[in-house]
Amino acid sequence: MKTSYVIWVKVVVHLACLMPLARLAYLGYYQDLGANPIEVITHSTGYWTLVYLMVTLSITPLRRLRGLHWLIRLRRLIGLYAFFYASLHFLTYLWLDQFFDWASIVPDIYKRPFITVGFAAFMLLLPLALTSNKLAVRILTGKWWQRLHRLIYVSAICGVVHFLWLVKADIREPSIFGLILGALLGYRVIYKLRSWRRSRLVTQALEQYGER
Repeated sequence: MKTSYVIWVKVVVHLACLMPLARLAYLGYYQDLGANPIEVITHSTGYWTLVYLMVTLSITPLRRLRGLHWLIRLRRLIGLYAFFYASLHFLTYLWLDQFFDWASIVPDIYKRPFITVGFAAFMLLLPLALTSNKLAVRILTGKWWQRLHRLIYVSAICGVVHFLWLVKADIREPSIFGLILGALLGYRVIYKLRSWRRSRLVTQALEQYGER
């Protein structure tokens, strides 16, 4: 895809990713967030965090399966939006729910498992966001940078578990996220196994050729 087209696609992605925030701002301005506005904000920011994490993880399979190599240019952008909504989600808990009462927040994180795993998901995203620039890639080198950014898999798993443990009764939404994440991680495992098998076959072929 031409660079000019990618720029326009990025503009569209920016607008699309900001729509959930714009909707919350609109509802908040007109005082239409319902009887429990904090719950609405918490659910919305957490939900869109998971959506953008799933989209970020979908880019590599789509690029490989459909040949959409230009999608790689959007991965960092969408990943940062996932972190942005995760930050809003966490800030909602710290500010609107706990009023920055650290004496209450710290024990709460340890005592309630769904908050513990949610906090872990956020903390795993933090180093990924901080190292999402080209300078970090040069400093860490490509290999170590890639290893660090595999933490997104663990963060996504923690995020889904956080959602599952939060809702307790109606588990339809977290189950859908879980199925999508399972498919995305399963694809990566299959791809790695196939790559390893092809590499092993090539090595064996070279060894047999060298013995002749």
